[in-house]
Amino acid sequence: MPRRQMHVTGAAEAPLRAALRELRTRLEVPADFPADVLAEAAEVVKSPDLSGHRDATDVPFFTIDPPTSRDLDQAMFLERRDGGGFRVRYAIADVAAWVTPGGALDREAHARVTTLYFPDEKVPLHPASLSEGAASLLPDQDCPALLWTIDLDADGLAVATDVHRALVRSRAKLDYDGVQRAIDSGTAEEPLSLLEEIGLLRDRQEIARGGISLNVPEQEIVERPDGYHLEYRAPLPADGWNAHISLLTGAVAADLMVEHGTGILRTLPAAPQGAVGRLRRCAKALGVDWPHHVSYADVVRGLDPHNSNHAAFLQECTALLRGAGYTAFTGGVLPDPRIHAAVADEYTHCTAPLRRLVDRYAGEICVAAVAGQEPPEWVLTALDALPQEMADGSRRANGVERECVDIVEAALLKDRVGEIFDAYVVDVKEHQPAVGTVHLEEPAVVARIEGGEADLPLGERLRVRLTQADPGQAKVQFAPA
Repeated sequence: MPRRQMHVTGAAEAPLRAALRELRTRLEVPADFPADVLAEAAEVVKSPDLSGHRDATDVPFFTIDPPTSRDLDQAMFLERRDGGGFRVRYAIADVAAWVTPGGALDREAHARVTTLYFPDEKVPLHPASLSEGAASLLPDQDCPALLWTIDLDADGLAVATDVHRALVRSRAKLDYDGVQRAIDSGTAEEPLSLLEEIGLLRDRQEIARGGISLNVPEQEIVERPDGYHLEYRAPLPADGWNAHISLLTGAVAADLMVEHGTGILRTLPAAPQGAVGRLRRCAKALGVDWPHHVSYADVVRGLDPHNSNHAAFLQECTALLRGAGYTAFTGGVLPDPRIHAAVADEYTHCTAPLRRLVDRYAGEICVAAVAGQEPPEWVLTALDALPQEMADGSRRANGVERECVDIVEAALLKDRVGEIFDAYVVDVKEHQPAVGTVHLEEPAVVARIEGGEADLPLGERLRVRLTQADPGQAKVQFAPA
């Protein structure tokens, strides 16, 4: 599911980049991997465990990722089925072929839990020799993978699922812009052209079951002579079609787990009314039309991510994904809750094992389920503790995101302290009604407000004065003007 994606340009010594480096130091984010982890990685890249891997190197897989990405978890091949419908072949990097349970790589992955994303760099889950090298589904190298085969009917509904270990070889590393151009121009041949057809069918299925995908634009903070400026990169339709293949795999994987009575689900409760109310106030602040009779899902589907106000609102919509967690179960005793509200279905994370710990375990459970076997002992032993480990990792990632947003917003406004802005009051503290949160019209910044004597007018416009903004030193804060 989406997160706020931020990207920073500018020289390494620029104030914003310096503040992000200081943040990593303050949060004690590891700068590198311990020596024993690097040593183990150097050894395993020479001889991965390929036992049980079938040869699927004849299938011309391709990947779709940002142009600079090298940690490629997924490769696909799409085709039509005789008699109608489609076959999705989806290869997922087989991290278990490289990581020995209980070894140095495994212990470090459990400590890190997930790749951490900062606007200027990332802190990976696994050493680059694996995540961006031997284990990555880069073109023209043979890689161990978990190969999913998912058959769809003519309406895009899954009718059959298989997953097993295989040796695969990607033929091409594609990017979203190139894929979109090829499909729009009609020059894309099958299997690539099927991405649109399958993606649109899966989108209809999502709407029918009441799910919603957030096409969250990437925020780019650009340094210019007059200061920092915020720009948005709107996602392309190809981004969404590609995401639907991953969502499809997570859904059929969850079905396998539920059917066989052992697994770990990604769950999300319905958003509380207070969160929806706050989002409605953010919509009003940004001029997004949201009539009371229109559902949240219908509003989101009608947004134009090329519109900067709509893009900012989509960033705020990620708040409704808070509360997501992981629930493990064994012995056929199904968990409660077990539904992911945004997917509107049972769902699990299994398609990004190079960047997220839980996916390695989910993949192992599904391979065992299809084979009619119990999952490996190392999986069952870790299953009870895994939800809490992932929760701790998610809190760390969410904390990094919040701190990065604070730093970026301070950088945007650092030269405007004392100026007056038009804003909208989106939150008021229950026992301190003169303290709350405002959402600016321009730039689309959300920040604390305090210092006034009167109660803040929740849900109304307010003129506010910027009182502090210093990247890495002081968060953005306002006072009533």
